[in-house]
Amino acid sequence: MNASSITPIKTPEDGLKTQWVKVLSEGTEVPCFVAAPDKPGPFPIVLIIQEVFGVHEHIQDVCRRFAHEGFMALAPELYVRQGDPADYPDIPTLIEKIVSKVPDAQVMADLDACMVWAGQHGGDLTRTYATGFCWGGRITWLYAAHQPMLKSAVAWYGRLVQGHGPLHLTNPIDVTGDLKAPVLGMYGGQDAGIPVDGVRAMQTALTKGSEKAKASQIRVYDDADHGFFADYRPMYHADCAKDAWPRCLAWMRTHGA
Repeated sequence: MNASSITPIKTPEDGLKTQWVKVLSEGTEVPCFVAAPDKPGPFPIVLIIQEVFGVHEHIQDVCRRFAHEGFMALAPELYVRQGDPADYPDIPTLIEKIVSKVPDAQVMADLDACMVWAGQHGGDLTRTYATGFCWGGRITWLYAAHQPMLKSAVAWYGRLVQGHGPLHLTNPIDVTGDLKAPVLGMYGGQDAGIPVDGVRAMQTALTKGSEKAKASQIRVYDDADHGFFADYRPMYHADCAKDAWPRCLAWMRTHGA
Protein backbone atom coordinates (compact mmCIF):
# COMPACT_ATOMS: atom_id res chain seq x y z
CA MET A 1 0.00 0.00 0.00
CA ASN A 2 1.36 3.39 -0.97
CA ALA A 3 1.79 5.71 2.02
CA SER A 4 0.26 8.59 0.07
CA SER A 5 -2.97 6.58 -0.31
CA ILE A 6 -3.44 6.09 3.43
CA THR A 7 -6.17 8.05 5.18
CA PRO A 8 -5.83 7.45 8.92
CA ILE A 9 -9.02 6.55 10.72
CA LYS A 10 -10.45 9.39 12.79
CA THR A 11 -12.97 8.13 15.31
CA PRO A 12 -15.46 10.83 16.39
CA GLU A 13 -15.71 11.89 20.01
CA ASP A 14 -19.51 12.14 19.94
CA GLY A 15 -20.90 10.49 23.05
CA LEU A 16 -17.47 10.25 24.66
CA LYS A 17 -15.52 12.07 27.32
CA THR A 18 -11.83 12.40 26.46
CA GLN A 19 -9.13 14.07 28.49
CA TRP A 20 -5.46 14.09 29.42
CA VAL A 21 -4.81 13.39 33.08
CA LYS A 22 -1.69 12.95 35.20
CA VAL A 23 -1.36 9.72 37.14
CA LEU A 24 1.10 9.65 40.03
CA SER A 25 3.40 6.63 39.79
CA GLU A 26 6.47 6.18 41.98
CA GLY A 27 6.81 9.93 42.46
CA THR A 28 6.35 10.83 38.77
CA GLU A 29 3.28 12.36 37.17
CA VAL A 30 2.61 10.21 34.11
CA PRO A 31 0.50 11.87 31.38
CA CYS A 32 -2.33 9.59 30.33
CA PHE A 33 -4.94 9.95 27.59
CA VAL A 34 -8.35 8.72 28.75
CA ALA A 35 -11.49 8.08 26.72
CA ALA A 36 -14.77 6.78 28.14
CA PRO A 37 -18.48 6.91 27.38
CA ASP A 38 -20.01 10.22 28.42
CA LYS A 39 -22.46 8.66 30.85
CA PRO A 40 -22.38 7.20 34.34
CA GLY A 41 -20.15 4.16 34.90
CA PRO A 42 -18.68 1.98 36.08
CA PHE A 43 -17.00 0.89 32.86
CA PRO A 44 -14.72 -2.03 32.07
CA ILE A 45 -11.12 -0.78 32.00
CA VAL A 46 -8.70 -1.34 29.14
CA LEU A 47 -5.08 -0.21 29.31
CA ILE A 48 -3.80 0.77 25.86
CA ILE A 49 -0.05 0.23 25.72
CA GLN A 50 1.63 2.50 23.21
CA GLU A 51 3.56 1.73 20.06
CA VAL A 52 7.27 2.46 20.04
CA PHE A 53 6.35 6.02 18.98
CA GLY A 54 4.42 6.88 22.14
CA VAL A 55 0.84 8.00 22.67
CA HIS A 56 0.36 9.69 19.31
CA GLU A 57 -2.89 10.27 17.44
CA HIS A 58 -3.33 6.66 16.33
CA ILE A 59 -3.12 5.36 19.91
CA GLN A 60 -5.54 8.06 21.04
CA ASP A 61 -7.88 6.98 18.28
CA VAL A 62 -7.70 3.37 19.48
CA CYS A 63 -8.78 4.69 22.90
CA ARG A 64 -11.79 6.36 21.31
CA ARG A 65 -12.70 3.15 19.50
CA PHE A 66 -12.71 1.23 22.77
CA ALA A 67 -14.72 3.97 24.47
CA HIS A 68 -17.41 3.64 21.80
CA GLU A 69 -17.52 -0.04 22.73
CA GLY A 70 -18.28 0.87 26.35
CA PHE A 71 -14.79 0.77 27.87
CA MET A 72 -12.79 3.29 29.84
CA ALA A 73 -9.55 3.30 27.83
CA LEU A 74 -6.31 4.68 29.23
CA ALA A 75 -3.06 5.21 27.32
CA PRO A 76 -0.18 6.38 29.54
CA GLU A 77 3.01 8.01 28.24
CA LEU A 78 5.35 5.26 29.37
CA TYR A 79 8.57 7.01 28.31
CA VAL A 80 7.87 10.16 30.32
CA ARG A 81 11.01 9.83 32.46
CA GLN A 82 13.30 9.08 29.54
CA GLY A 83 12.20 11.63 26.94
CA ASP A 84 9.78 12.58 24.18
CA PRO A 85 9.70 10.11 21.26
CA ALA A 86 8.62 12.92 18.94
CA ASP A 87 12.15 14.35 19.26
CA TYR A 88 13.63 11.41 17.33
CA PRO A 89 12.66 11.04 13.64
CA ASP A 90 13.93 7.51 13.03
CA ILE A 91 13.32 4.26 14.88
CA PRO A 92 16.98 3.24 15.49
CA THR A 93 17.74 6.57 17.18
CA LEU A 94 14.49 6.46 19.14
CA ILE A 95 15.35 2.99 20.44
CA GLU A 96 18.91 4.02 21.30
CA LYS A 97 18.05 7.28 23.05
CA ILE A 98 14.79 6.36 24.81
CA VAL A 99 13.31 2.90 24.40
CA SER A 100 16.38 0.93 25.43
CA LYS A 101 16.52 2.96 28.65
CA VAL A 102 12.96 2.18 29.81
CA PRO A 103 13.00 -0.58 32.46
CA ASP A 104 10.20 -3.11 32.32
CA ALA A 105 9.63 -2.79 36.08
CA GLN A 106 8.98 0.94 35.65
CA VAL A 107 6.40 0.20 32.97
CA MET A 108 4.65 -2.40 35.12
CA ALA A 109 4.41 0.11 37.98
CA ASP A 110 3.02 2.84 35.72
CA LEU A 111 0.37 0.52 34.31
CA ASP A 112 -0.58 -0.55 37.85
CA ALA A 113 -0.94 3.11 38.84
CA CYS A 114 -3.18 3.78 35.86
CA MET A 115 -5.37 0.84 36.80
CA VAL A 116 -5.75 2.21 40.32
CA TRP A 117 -6.57 5.68 38.93
CA ALA A 118 -9.22 4.17 36.66
CA GLY A 119 -10.81 2.38 39.59
CA GLN A 120 -11.07 5.70 41.41
CA HIS A 121 -12.60 7.52 38.43
CA GLY A 122 -15.45 5.39 37.13
CA GLY A 123 -13.68 2.21 36.07
CA ASP A 124 -14.66 -1.27 37.20
CA LEU A 125 -11.61 -3.05 38.62
CA THR A 126 -13.36 -6.40 38.36
CA ARG A 127 -13.28 -6.01 34.56
CA THR A 128 -9.76 -5.01 33.58
CA TYR A 129 -8.00 -5.68 30.28
CA ALA A 130 -4.87 -4.68 28.41
CA THR A 131 -3.84 -4.39 24.79
CA GLY A 132 -0.65 -3.11 23.24
CA PHE A 133 0.92 -2.56 19.86
CA CYS A 134 4.50 -3.04 18.63
CA TRP A 135 6.67 -2.12 21.67
CA GLY A 136 3.46 -2.31 23.68
CA GLY A 137 2.71 -5.79 22.36
CA ARG A 138 5.74 -7.19 24.16
CA ILE A 139 4.75 -5.28 27.29
CA THR A 140 1.22 -6.69 27.10
CA TRP A 141 2.53 -10.25 27.46
CA LEU A 142 4.70 -9.20 30.41
CA TYR A 143 1.84 -7.36 32.07
CA ALA A 144 -0.38 -10.42 31.77
CA ALA A 145 2.26 -12.28 33.78
CA HIS A 146 2.53 -9.43 36.31
CA GLN A 147 -1.00 -8.23 37.14
CA PRO A 148 -3.39 -10.80 38.70
CA MET A 149 -6.42 -8.51 38.34
CA LEU A 150 -6.17 -8.62 34.55
CA LYS A 151 -8.99 -10.63 32.96
CA SER A 152 -7.47 -10.98 29.50
CA ALA A 153 -5.18 -9.21 27.06
CA VAL A 154 -4.49 -8.77 23.36
CA ALA A 155 -0.91 -8.33 22.15
CA TRP A 156 -0.38 -6.92 18.66
CA TYR A 157 2.91 -7.83 16.94
CA GLY A 158 5.05 -7.47 20.06
CA ARG A 159 8.47 -9.07 20.29
CA LEU A 160 8.45 -12.51 21.89
CA VAL A 161 12.03 -13.65 22.36
CA GLN A 162 13.99 -10.40 22.69
CA GLY A 163 13.60 -6.85 23.92
CA HIS A 164 14.95 -3.53 22.68
CA GLY A 165 18.04 -3.16 24.82
CA PRO A 166 20.22 -4.39 27.68
CA LEU A 167 17.60 -3.61 30.34
CA HIS A 168 15.16 -6.06 28.78
CA LEU A 169 16.32 -9.37 30.16
CA THR A 170 12.92 -11.09 30.46
CA ASN A 171 10.68 -11.59 27.46
CA PRO A 172 7.26 -13.09 26.76
CA ILE A 173 8.61 -16.54 25.98
CA ASP A 174 10.22 -16.56 29.45
CA VAL A 175 7.00 -15.87 31.39
CA THR A 176 4.48 -18.30 29.93
CA GLY A 177 4.54 -20.18 33.23
CA ASP A 178 3.46 -17.02 35.03
CA LEU A 179 0.63 -15.79 32.79
CA LYS A 180 -2.30 -14.75 34.98
CA ALA A 181 -4.64 -13.87 32.11
CA PRO A 182 -5.19 -15.44 28.69
CA VAL A 183 -3.56 -13.49 25.87
CA LEU A 184 -4.56 -13.31 22.22
CA GLY A 185 -1.52 -12.56 20.08
CA MET A 186 -1.91 -10.89 16.67
CA TYR A 187 1.05 -11.31 14.34
CA GLY A 188 2.00 -10.76 10.71
CA GLY A 189 3.49 -13.56 8.68
CA GLN A 190 5.59 -11.03 6.72
CA ASP A 191 7.06 -9.36 9.83
CA ALA A 192 10.84 -9.60 9.38
CA GLY A 193 11.42 -8.26 12.90
CA ILE A 194 9.38 -11.05 14.50
CA PRO A 195 10.14 -14.18 12.45
CA VAL A 196 7.46 -16.83 12.26
CA ASP A 197 9.78 -19.39 13.85
CA GLY A 198 9.82 -17.22 16.98
CA VAL A 199 6.04 -17.09 16.93
CA ARG A 200 5.91 -20.87 16.64
CA ALA A 201 8.31 -21.21 19.56
CA MET A 202 6.01 -19.00 21.63
CA GLN A 203 3.02 -21.12 20.68
CA THR A 204 4.86 -24.20 21.89
CA ALA A 205 5.86 -22.47 25.13
CA LEU A 206 2.22 -21.53 25.78
CA THR A 207 1.17 -25.17 25.66
CA LYS A 208 3.66 -25.89 28.46
CA GLY A 209 2.85 -22.82 30.54
CA SER A 210 0.28 -21.88 33.15
CA GLU A 211 -3.43 -22.60 32.87
CA LYS A 212 -3.92 -19.11 31.41
CA ALA A 213 -1.04 -19.67 29.01
CA LYS A 214 -2.71 -22.81 27.73
CA ALA A 215 -5.90 -20.78 27.20
CA SER A 216 -3.96 -18.20 25.15
CA GLN A 217 -3.88 -18.12 21.36
CA ILE A 218 -1.77 -16.61 18.62
CA ARG A 219 -3.25 -15.67 15.27
CA VAL A 220 -0.87 -15.18 12.36
CA TYR A 221 -2.04 -13.17 9.35
CA ASP A 222 0.08 -14.67 6.60
CA ASP A 223 -0.10 -11.65 4.27
CA ALA A 224 0.41 -8.99 6.94
CA ASP A 225 3.56 -7.13 7.94
CA HIS A 226 4.48 -5.61 11.28
CA GLY A 227 2.11 -2.80 12.23
CA PHE A 228 -0.73 -4.09 10.09
CA PHE A 229 -3.31 -2.42 12.37
CA ALA A 230 -1.62 1.02 12.23
CA ASP A 231 -3.79 2.81 9.69
CA TYR A 232 -1.35 5.71 9.32
CA ARG A 233 1.63 3.55 8.23
CA PRO A 234 2.55 2.03 4.85
CA MET A 235 2.31 -1.53 6.22
CA TYR A 236 -1.35 -1.08 7.18
CA HIS A 237 -3.38 -4.04 5.93
CA ALA A 238 -7.03 -3.04 5.94
CA ASP A 239 -8.48 -6.53 5.52
CA CYS A 240 -6.39 -8.02 8.33
CA ALA A 241 -7.08 -5.05 10.59
CA LYS A 242 -10.82 -5.33 9.99
CA ASP A 243 -10.70 -9.01 10.85
CA ALA A 244 -8.53 -8.53 13.94
CA TRP A 245 -10.47 -5.73 15.64
CA PRO A 246 -13.69 -7.71 16.32
CA ARG A 247 -11.55 -10.66 17.41
CA CYS A 248 -9.87 -8.38 19.95
CA LEU A 249 -13.22 -7.23 21.33
CA ALA A 250 -14.63 -10.75 21.39
CA TRP A 251 -11.56 -12.02 23.26
CA MET A 252 -12.03 -9.46 26.00
CA ARG A 253 -15.75 -10.01 26.24
CA THR A 254 -15.40 -13.79 26.29
CA HIS A 255 -12.63 -13.81 28.88
CA GLY A 256 -13.86 -11.95 31.89
CA ALA A 257 -16.48 -9.50 30.67
